[in-house]
Amino acid sequence: MEVTEVLILITSFVIFLGIGVPIAWSIGLSGIVTLLVSIDSIPAFTTFAQRMATGLDSFTLLAIPFFVLAGQLINKGGLAHRLIRLAKNMMGSLPGGLAHVNVVAAMLFGAIAGSSVAAASAIGSILGPRMEKEGYSKEFGAAVNITSSTTGLLIPPSNILIVYSLASGGVSIAALFIAGYLPGILTGLMLMVVAAIWAKKKNFPVGEKTRFPELFRSFIDAIPALFLLIIVIGGIIAGIFTATEASAIAVVYTLALGFFYKELKVKELPKIFLDSVSTTSIVMLLIATSIAMSWVMSFEEIPQTVSASLLALSDNPIIILLMINLILLGVGTFMDMTPAVLIFTPIFLPIVMEMGIDPIHFGIIMILNLSIGLCTPPVGSVLFVGVGIAQTTISKVVKPLLPLFVAMIVALMLITFFPQISMWLPGIFGF
Repeated sequence: MEVTEVLILITSFVIFLGIGVPIAWSIGLSGIVTLLVSIDSIPAFTTFAQRMATGLDSFTLLAIPFFVLAGQLINKGGLAHRLIRLAKNMMGSLPGGLAHVNVVAAMLFGAIAGSSVAAASAIGSILGPRMEKEGYSKEFGAAVNITSSTTGLLIPPSNILIVYSLASGGVSIAALFIAGYLPGILTGLMLMVVAAIWAKKKNFPVGEKTRFPELFRSFIDAIPALFLLIIVIGGIIAGIFTATEASAIAVVYTLALGFFYKELKVKELPKIFLDSVSTTSIVMLLIATSIAMSWVMSFEEIPQTVSASLLALSDNPIIILLMINLILLGVGTFMDMTPAVLIFTPIFLPIVMEMGIDPIHFGIIMILNLSIGLCTPPVGSVLFVGVGIAQTTISKVVKPLLPLFVAMIVALMLITFFPQISMWLPGIFGF
């Protein structure tokens, strides 16, 4: 492979992004441009199209549209209100009480819905006005909502962990789901520590302590929603059904739950289905172009070149992991998670496996790393959703956001260099 192909790939991708081409099209076009350097136009276009089509020919990927639909049903079916009420009764009396409520609610809702954008939208729209009314600054509330919404990407079920399983060549989805629990909770706890310090420094109000009967009632009210996690994860671990079958069961369960709570109406279903199809279409186009680009990179021997370059710099696993983390942190600022996982997993996974790092552990590192990018400009989707819901600006949110960034990076370093955090639970369950 010549350096020319690498430069063409990177340069064309940056140019397409810079002139405002959507990221899925930027990935596809830069992949085709790179391929045209090596082969004729007709084979290049047909090969790229074939790779896009065959990349989507996966039973595992069926889980994504089902989990997207389940997330939509959860958002519309009254589950968010019940989870927030439970979180408020649990955490509201601590320093920075509503900030902790935001984090815990985002962890619960994100875990059930499997979407950081859905969590930021649902939790932010409910808790944002309440936090402002009780004396919290609008910017602080937005910053907490933005960062905490990403924790659900680690706590299963998570669409992005399914994508990583596909990109890694078949790492167990069940093992990844179990491995995500402790890192997700750790990240949430780190955010809560920073939120408490910030709230105490700014003298934000503390809520009244909830009496046990009220806490118990809110827990009972939230049990049907929480039971979804037991059904999905328990069924996968027990081998009763696959992740794809679990996603379909999640749809049926959340649909029934929405009608049970009497907050979902039949006339709302067409819009929910259309929104789910729209979201799924975007995700699937990203997956298709990313898989095709990944093939182009493999064809041009880019992963081997990057691997040789990194290993030439150092053979120390700590140094290599630090370099990979820095690269991924940079990638996350301008690339969405799904294409980043599909493109960079084939590049970095062989390197870390050569150094004895478990692919499950590396998957958790990668997802948490790229989650930080969702909170940063210029393409941070959660950042823009959180700022939009709070009706403020990015420049105003930056100051309270920075210490929360630091908390996420500290969590990333702990998870990176203490693999037991990710691997303890999978070990207990025999993965």
